[in-house]
Amino acid sequence: MKKDNKNNVRGFTLIEILVASAIMVILAVAFLGIQYILSENQTSAWRNYLSIENANGAVSVLAKELRSATVSEIGSYPLEVANDQEIIFYSDYDYDGEVERIRYTLSGTILIKGVVEPTGDPLTYDSGGEKQKNVTEIVRNSTNPVFYYYNSGWPTDTANNPLALANRISDTRQVKIDLRTNPDPNDPSFDYILESDVKIRMLVQP
Repeated sequence: MKKDNKNNVRGFTLIEILVASAIMVILAVAFLGIQYILSENQTSAWRNYLSIENANGAVSVLAKELRSATVSEIGSYPLEVANDQEIIFYSDYDYDGEVERIRYTLSGTILIKGVVEPTGDPLTYDSGGEKQKNVTEIVRNSTNPVFYYYNSGWPTDTANNPLALANRISDTRQVKIDLRTNPDPNDPSFDYILESDVKIRMLVQP
């Protein structure tokens, strides 16, 4: 007798379909997870880059302003305060023809810039009218100096440089800016050092 083979043709069972579907879902979730992780890493890296670039720009601006430090509108010496983490000087930072009082100070991890415009008649610098802004918030100097001060003998004169606090106002001719930055406070391996050496033009003139 001839057997009928039509009933021997087999399709996928419900269990096989469910297993295959589950495997596809797992693979899709894994793929999306990897994509998400890569995207987050790229976003984080980009944010870190922008933070470092912002800090670098702030140091460049500070160096430019300090290089052009000059006598104030009321005859004050170009350099008013020369501390490890704060510097105050006079400079026409906005090129408006008037010399402003400029202060940079480190507060925790934030480098703050304060500007006082000369006002009144006669002119005065009212520190109560200081306009402040945060120039960068990723500074990791802790207690280490942001500013180092040097006299006209540097770099030959290593005995008296960097200058001691008592001699800074009168003897400073060059300032070194040393800013340690890192967008991630928990990973010091990513610390990035921003440095700039600035000669104050008015003070180094013969």
